[in-house]
Amino acid sequence: AVVSTQSGHYGRDQKFCSLVDAIGKPPSALPKISQLPSECQIKDQKLLQSVEYNVPTLRELGVNESEISPCLFPGGETEGLSRLESLISEKNGKWVRNFEKPKTSPNSLQPSTTVLSPYLKFGCVSVRTMLERLRSVYANGPHSKPPVSLLGQLYWREFFYTCGYNTPNFDQMKDNKICKQIDWDTNPEYLAAWKEGRTGYPFIDAIMTQLKTEGWIHHLARHSVACFLTRGDLYLSWEEGMKVFEEYLLDADWSLNAGNWMWLSASAFFHQYFRVYSPVAFGKKTDKNGEYIRRYLPVLRKFPVQYIYEPWTAPLSVQRAAGCVIGVDYPKPIVDHGVISKINIGRMKKAYGSNSSPKIEHQQKRKATSDKDLGRKTKKPKITDFAKKM
Repeated sequence: AVVSTQSGHYGRDQKFCSLVDAIGKPPSALPKISQLPSECQIKDQKLLQSVEYNVPTLRELGVNESEISPCLFPGGETEGLSRLESLISEKNGKWVRNFEKPKTSPNSLQPSTTVLSPYLKFGCVSVRTMLERLRSVYANGPHSKPPVSLLGQLYWREFFYTCGYNTPNFDQMKDNKICKQIDWDTNPEYLAAWKEGRTGYPFIDAIMTQLKTEGWIHHLARHSVACFLTRGDLYLSWEEGMKVFEEYLLDADWSLNAGNWMWLSASAFFHQYFRVYSPVAFGKKTDKNGEYIRRYLPVLRKFPVQYIYEPWTAPLSVQRAAGCVIGVDYPKPIVDHGVISKINIGRMKKAYGSNSSPKIEHQQKRKATSDKDLGRKTKKPKITDFAKKM
């Protein structure tokens, strides 16, 4: 079944992995071609000399090249295979075999994952080629297992493809049989502030700035901004966030995008709506000094460490010394997370109504629900607390 029980996430994940293993290995990847087959080649010289069918230039598309950021992830098969070779090979075998997705960092200055997802999405790298590379490296020593391993990330891809294929209206709430029907708010100003990185929460705004300028963000960064937009703070529909990701992400993949947004908004797959990401504490776990914020929000780069995640708490003298007065040079928080997150948990509880199981109710009473929640340090992160894309 696609829909899990309230507490059966891990069991379902394992069942899907077992199912994939039982099906057996897929066919081998086709060999790389050195040239197009003759039947695919254009032989009409007039067509070859014509510019009518050329790929349009940026200028023809209305894009000013001087205004765009450097391309960090060039497209194409050559680039994709080069990235695959550099990351998933025996030369990098220890990293490949030890890889566990929850242990990677959402705010490292260099990607802590493979960033192969755009190349898989566009078909620049065959998923079968990547699978064969992984198995080749795994054969040389003990390695991590799905769902947290690199192989597990491919399984998640197939999981959401399967869900998307078999679920009508998978990318919307209405008439989607697996999606919780929640009366989300409509607030264009909140949505624009979130999309444009103007929420007043530096960790959230830095993520959205990276997304807009580079086209890729870490899966935990996706989790943080998705929770903030939906059940955590702004209480806006996950469909709105899905559209923004579709616009900006290089690896935006229909089934994975919709599935992960339902997951993070606790609309499907994941139902522990009381577990809320803190827009302040969570980023500190892996970047105490706020170097990620300083890179993507240079207006805040001179703030002392103790204020970088909460600049509105700095004395006015500190703000002026940093060259950034909150409310003038950088926005004040649009909501009070400590207050609104508790209100939204109550709204989610009401939306779930009688569907909340006794076990969930017990967990809700036992767990903290604000900054002490997903911002706190844990001994071992739960597998289902993390996004399923590379």
